[in-house]
Amino acid sequence: MPNRLAHETSPYLLQHADNPVDWWPWAPEAFEEARRRGVPVLLSVGYASCHWCHVMAHESFEDGATAALMNENFVNVKVDREERPDVDAVYMEAVQAATGQGGWPMTVFLTPDAEPFYFGTYFPPGPRHGMPSFPQVLDGVRRAWQDRREEVTEVASKIVKDLAERQLALGDDRRPDEEDLAKALLGLTRDYDERCGGFGGAPKFPPSMVIEFLLRHYARTGAEGALQMAADTCERMARGGIYDQLGGGFARYSVDREWVVPHFEKMLYDNALLCRAYAHLWRATGSELARRVALETADFMVRELRTNEGGFASALDADSADATGRHVEGAYYVWTPEQLREVLGDADAELAAAYFGVTDEGTFEEGASVLQLPQRDGAVADADRVASVRERLLAARALRPAPGRDDKVVAAWNGLAVAALAETGAYFDRPDLVAAAVGAGDLLVRLHMDDRARLARTSKDGRAGANAGVLEDYADVAEGFLALAAVTGEGVWLDFAGLLLDHVLVQFTDEETGALYDTAADAEPLIRRPQDPTDNAAPSGWTAAAGALLTYAAHTGAAPHRRAAERALGVVKALAPRVPRFIGHGLAVAEAALDGPREVAVVGAVDGPMHRVALLGTAPGAAVAVGPADGELPLLGDRSPLTDRETAYVCRDFVCDRPTTDPAELAAALGALR
Repeated sequence: MPNRLAHETSPYLLQHADNPVDWWPWAPEAFEEARRRGVPVLLSVGYASCHWCHVMAHESFEDGATAALMNENFVNVKVDREERPDVDAVYMEAVQAATGQGGWPMTVFLTPDAEPFYFGTYFPPGPRHGMPSFPQVLDGVRRAWQDRREEVTEVASKIVKDLAERQLALGDDRRPDEEDLAKALLGLTRDYDERCGGFGGAPKFPPSMVIEFLLRHYARTGAEGALQMAADTCERMARGGIYDQLGGGFARYSVDREWVVPHFEKMLYDNALLCRAYAHLWRATGSELARRVALETADFMVRELRTNEGGFASALDADSADATGRHVEGAYYVWTPEQLREVLGDADAELAAAYFGVTDEGTFEEGASVLQLPQRDGAVADADRVASVRERLLAARALRPAPGRDDKVVAAWNGLAVAALAETGAYFDRPDLVAAAVGAGDLLVRLHMDDRARLARTSKDGRAGANAGVLEDYADVAEGFLALAAVTGEGVWLDFAGLLLDHVLVQFTDEETGALYDTAADAEPLIRRPQDPTDNAAPSGWTAAAGALLTYAAHTGAAPHRRAAERALGVVKALAPRVPRFIGHGLAVAEAALDGPREVAVVGAVDGPMHRVALLGTAPGAAVAVGPADGELPLLGDRSPLTDRETAYVCRDFVCDRPTTDPAELAAALGALR
């Protein structure tokens, strides 16, 4: 019989609806039940495309004996971290503080007052490599709770107190200056992997936010080293196994330093961020590789992640069924020489093996290889033959069992996708991509925003979820709407962004310090109000909000929004010299603040020559408005064309240069400040 999770919308929770475990969703009633029974709460946190979450589910949560231990001794609560990032953040902070590491699945034991006292991540069904089995952990926690409850609750209270006393180093409320950004660039240079690109060692994650900072820093200062790190990293990733050489799009991360073997799950946020990064790299350099990867990644998102309602699904799983029916990681994507021959015949299989780096030994498991581009395009064969090979392999791959898709629509990640698709479509004359961005924007307004412009975190199958949006939702959706305003010239998108950012000012901002919280002031109280300015897989809500506030202020002249953005950047000033890799988005926003950002009003047609030049300008964070004189967007107020020709006004702090009707002159005005 299905458990309580059968009534949820989260695909991850629904995956556990038929477990013999008597799961509860996160709800006050679960803790009331634990209090009534006098037992602890077992909190299990994961997400639908998490490989080890699936492993632990199969090994333990589907096992009747293990489930009986759980049901008898605990109230068991299952949380989708993508639906409740606030719950995940609070308890992950406790796990990392106690163990020095974290990950998913996350397993935390709580008192009925939601205070944590024992922590872990994945536990195997039997003892392994010095790790206790999950049944041993369950029995140990049960005995501690029964025999030493006073000691356990005292430990839990101390953990909560220690977490509450943690304070962020906010610095002052001034934005970073030239010296701060130069120190950050130096720190990144020290961490840079000159041989393989990227930063640090294995596992290696796509540094999307850092790439954006490096491109903006180059645009503002002309620092060739910044551009070189960004361009080389993008090329190494695009030629590696982390990039899907057949279907486009990026996997979550590389398990090795060289970008060869990925963890195969594909996340919407990674692909949205990387699509935009490659489009911006093309804008700065004209790189054909960057153009190809930006468009292929955009096409991947639209083809494989777009939902029937017009939004974008969260992720594709890493696992799928192989030829024997086993569910294994990467089965959909990897190839052996024999599989190439079956699809292509001997001659083209030989070409494909050389072109994509498929060897007899393999680069992955059981002699299979992850497709790469070890040589530059054209070095092995002519373009038409390679295109034919790629098309046939992609068609053959489509006949394999496909990875599962997490169909929930996350507001923040859709905001990132809206921005990426709108800009990529505008840059490369792809109105279909702009239309996809508009469709997702419409869904966010229609389904995720209520009549007070409050955001729901998720939706699925046209039904909004019950969980409130967090700071990153408001910030990233506002960013997407601002991109739509710039590309379409429709003022309604700027209006919607303003409504969301007003909530940021009221509900998420500490009036005294300017610090930002991840949850709203009126959100469900947890043991700690989460607050994190550092980037993770996506930009932190804190610095994403600073960026959206800054752009909105450039469009409207709104002083409270400008002041809030600059105060929020104080934390970037404090952290940038020490951990630049983890504050990349904040550094990118700081570059925009130092540049102005510039306000660009184009009195003319959407998609006209002057509008296109304005969008392709590399000035960091420029706010672009297009339309008729005195049109919908505030930057067009009191603007008139010169001699009935399209005219552009470039301003800083609403003080404008001489208007121009010359596209070349506008391009020069929006280039680097040297």
